[in-house]
Amino acid sequence: MKNSPDSFPISPHIAALLERAEADPIIDEATGLQQAQLLRLQLLKAQYAHLRRANQALLIVIAGIDGVGKGRCINLLNEWMDARYVHTLAFGEPEVPASFMPPLWRYWQHMPPKGTTGIVFGSWYRPLFELLKKKRPDWKQVEAVTHAIRDFETTLSRNGVQVVKLWFHMSKQAQQARIDGLLANPETAWQVESLDFKVRKKFDRARRAGAVAMSLTHEPRIPWQIVPSAHDLYRVISTAQAVLKGLRKRPSPSWRPVYPFCSEPPESLSCISPVSLDGIDFSAKLKKADYQNQLPALQGRLARMLRDTKFKNRSLVLVFEGQDAAGKGGAIRRITAALDARQYRAIPISAPTDEERARPYLWRFWRRLPKPGRIAIFDRSWYGRVLVERVESFIEPLQWEHAYDEINQFEQQMIDNGAIVIKFWLAITKEEQLERFHARRKSPFKSFKITPEDWRNRRKWDAYWVATNDMLGRTHTSLSPWHLVSANDKHHARITVLETVAARLESELQGAG
Repeated sequence: MKNSPDSFPISPHIAALLERAEADPIIDEATGLQQAQLLRLQLLKAQYAHLRRANQALLIVIAGIDGVGKGRCINLLNEWMDARYVHTLAFGEPEVPASFMPPLWRYWQHMPPKGTTGIVFGSWYRPLFELLKKKRPDWKQVEAVTHAIRDFETTLSRNGVQVVKLWFHMSKQAQQARIDGLLANPETAWQVESLDFKVRKKFDRARRAGAVAMSLTHEPRIPWQIVPSAHDLYRVISTAQAVLKGLRKRPSPSWRPVYPFCSEPPESLSCISPVSLDGIDFSAKLKKADYQNQLPALQGRLARMLRDTKFKNRSLVLVFEGQDAAGKGGAIRRITAALDARQYRAIPISAPTDEERARPYLWRFWRRLPKPGRIAIFDRSWYGRVLVERVESFIEPLQWEHAYDEINQFEQQMIDNGAIVIKFWLAITKEEQLERFHARRKSPFKSFKITPEDWRNRRKWDAYWVATNDMLGRTHTSLSPWHLVSANDKHHARITVLETVAARLESELQGAG
């Protein structure tokens, strides 16, 4: 067990880059100004080409020891580029509502669309840096935060976001001299903040924390680039070159991450005993009289649990998937009948909009996560990535292969933040579906529910069956299991769903403060 900062791993590559930066390289003014002028033109051209292609976003992560000129450098880059397509995002300590949500939630909210550039100050690295700056960091916490960062960046990179990570650095002597120089001039003294003085006293610890953090999260496809920052012109040119390279880089969704200090993922992400559609008993039925007797009691039981003060610090995410006409809407209505309309949101998921297609596919779901004390009910969900998008060949095979892990990580983050995630697959036979399709077509109240797409999906029944079983096998985890519900009989399905939700809530809230 690593329990001392000195025992934490530092990559030889990162160590060499830091030593190079601490040599405080300079460039002569004439040469530097000539390079800067050329880079400015190249950046603008590359930015417009990036905007026209609109096949990925560029996300620039700004990090480094305080007092090395990060802000001034990025301000200058904003002047060089077309600011209409650059989003500078500064994050401090989480405030409401971000403080109630998973740590990465606020970064997902501000994800720039494809074709544009985002510059991030106060990134998802802050918690890792703070952990590593402690005298005795908790290695288990360090590993957990590191896994979350690596998974996040891998998901972004595979889904249309080019991540460029810049660490601005200089020697201890240069950092102290820069602060002294700023303080000596009344017109620049305001640029020196209290953090700059703290770093001055603890430079070596901050340097080591940065070196370890970069070593743990340096990946060839998403590398750390260290910007020597002692000389203003050298810093600007180095930053511009890194941004230019990022703008020109082409997306590659099929890569697999390789981290030199990678540990195994958490066991909670491992799949448990597989479940399959092939094992469902479609003969399960419930008499109408029994249904009518049980329904009010279950709805009352559910209502009491969700109005209990113990639920105020939790949230509930219900996911409904299943074949067309399996009764998802009916099951959802029996749940919402027990809820306060101010407490929940029912979210039907259809094809993504242009705004949603311009961002990673999980973006639209991150935006709809419920706050503590609230409920989100998804009528279809993020599983479309490994179902309809797979079967209809909307994405490449490696993209939906990667999506299983990305989905598991997404659900893990919800659960870690206190969400109760319950996933249902409502299953019917092919024969039952055909009967319901015909019944819908004849009914004046339900004819709107049957569409040409439903019939087209039916023709691919076998392909969807295979894709569903693959999905169940890859996303049935210990913390987020699937509940397969025989839905040939709607009464049985609705009661089963209500019983499952009520029992899970009772289990989760029992003994909670």
